[in-house]
Amino acid sequence: MLNIRIGNGYDIHRLVPGRPLILGGIEIYHTVGLLGHSDADVLTHGIMDAMLGALSLGDIGHYFPPTDPEWAGANSLVLLEKVHDLIQAKGWRIGNIDSVIVAEKPKLKPHLLRMREKLATVLGVDIELVSIKATTNEQLGPVGREEGIAVYAVALLFQGS
Repeated sequence: MLNIRIGNGYDIHRLVPGRPLILGGIEIYHTVGLLGHSDADVLTHGIMDAMLGALSLGDIGHYFPPTDPEWAGANSLVLLEKVHDLIQAKGWRIGNIDSVIVAEKPKLKPHLLRMREKLATVLGVDIELVSIKATTNEQLGPVGREEGIAVYAVALLFQGS
């Protein structure tokens, strides 16, 4: 019998002037960027939380607390690699990842393939196992008012090689 687990993750970061917009390890030109202790890559953070949640390992704040200066300005792809190492050390592998970025602007469709490629490379999986979609919030709520960007992510993990 195949042992599988599913986890879901959510993250949201505020958009502010003077910060780069980094999503899925890709810097995207925009007039504002995401605020956070690390590089604030909300997509990568949501995926990490989904992976950790699948194994009941808490969330990224447990491993990379915003109060720890070691993680100030950290590249979230490095953090993703650490989370991936943790799940592999426990004998688990990625079955697939599915995620949705919710943002009014900028338009993200032209960047989705590069994000998928970057994340798949860091995780050492085929690009077909990493899905990223983008949508707007139809101008509703803080995301709709362009105050932030949110991400929903799901990770399916399986035990074994």
